[in-house]
Amino acid sequence: MRSGGIVPEPLAQLPWRVILLVLAIGGFGLVVLYSAAGGSVRPWALSQGIKLAVFLVGAIVASRVPERVWKAGVWPVYGALLLALFGVEALGHISGGSQRWLDLGFIRLQPSELMKVAVVLACARFYDMMPPGEVRRWPAVVGPAALIGLPFLLVMAQPDLGTALMIGAGGATVMFLAGVPLRLFVGGALSVAVAAPLAVNFLLHDYQRNRILIFLDPESDPLGTGYHISQSKIAIGSGGIWGKGFLNGTQSHLDYLPEGHTDFVFATMAEEWGLVGGCLLILAFMLVIRWGIDVGQRAESRFAKLAAAGLSTTIFFYVAINLSMVMGLAPVVGIPLPLVSFGGSAQMTVLLCLAILMSIDRQNRQRMKGGGW
Repeated sequence: MRSGGIVPEPLAQLPWRVILLVLAIGGFGLVVLYSAAGGSVRPWALSQGIKLAVFLVGAIVASRVPERVWKAGVWPVYGALLLALFGVEALGHISGGSQRWLDLGFIRLQPSELMKVAVVLACARFYDMMPPGEVRRWPAVVGPAALIGLPFLLVMAQPDLGTALMIGAGGATVMFLAGVPLRLFVGGALSVAVAAPLAVNFLLHDYQRNRILIFLDPESDPLGTGYHISQSKIAIGSGGIWGKGFLNGTQSHLDYLPEGHTDFVFATMAEEWGLVGGCLLILAFMLVIRWGIDVGQRAESRFAKLAAAGLSTTIFFYVAINLSMVMGLAPVVGIPLPLVSFGGSAQMTVLLCLAILMSIDRQNRQRMKGGGW
């Protein structure tokens, strides 16, 4: 117990400002899902609320796991998830034309979601094991490239372009922060730019190719492939500054906006809550991400610094890609808005990121309390 207090020490040490911020984002998401269902907690808000409560409690419990345990478990977890991705390819459950899930009977597991976290931790552990002077040599590039590339290709085969891109982005962020020379990233970007037309024409599925073409020319098929993004822009624009008011959205309530409770939930929200509601939601996410980056800056070990930065940018990529997608600034790649979109996969991944960040933050606090600074 705290001296002179009634709050148990483990609870008092938690970063309650961030936890309350996450609860506020998730709670606002439940309000949006309630409205998207026409003023009913079913079928989305009630289920989402239960998942949020379970995953948040799980994250708080997992935050008690010491950093050394996360570090020791990196390779076994990465290997298990890699095997699970092979299992998805061989035995995976097919839904919506994609093969992304393992049906375990009591739960349908999507290993690619957890791999976003595992790749960041694996790359951080790789550079933690490497002497700092070796970071600018080729082994510092080849090893992480293999750690990123294999799950990237397996996820692309499902097919799931959005998740594959996030796996690649998370790993590349850790590589950059570890000190890999900038010229290699520039060279890689140029190579991708050269290979992109070939990939679009020969590697991507038809629906993925159409999404990119619609992004380049949104008006070419407004009633077909471009329907989602056209209706999303209409919903966001019609909300104006203050929005139409709670339960007064027309695009979602009249079923003009497809996937208004999942990938395009931000458009559903913006129509009713307007520019003000959208800016406040983005600000809340940015405060969470900033806290995660601060945790990494205060960390002592190289692993903790890189892991915290990589996990924080993983949350950033979720938010940035989804918002760009619904506003027509990026192709539609199926990335949900975490804690707001209906579904447990992204929610689980983000709260796992927060659990590890809270674990690193707890160690930082203990070190400072013990006079380590």
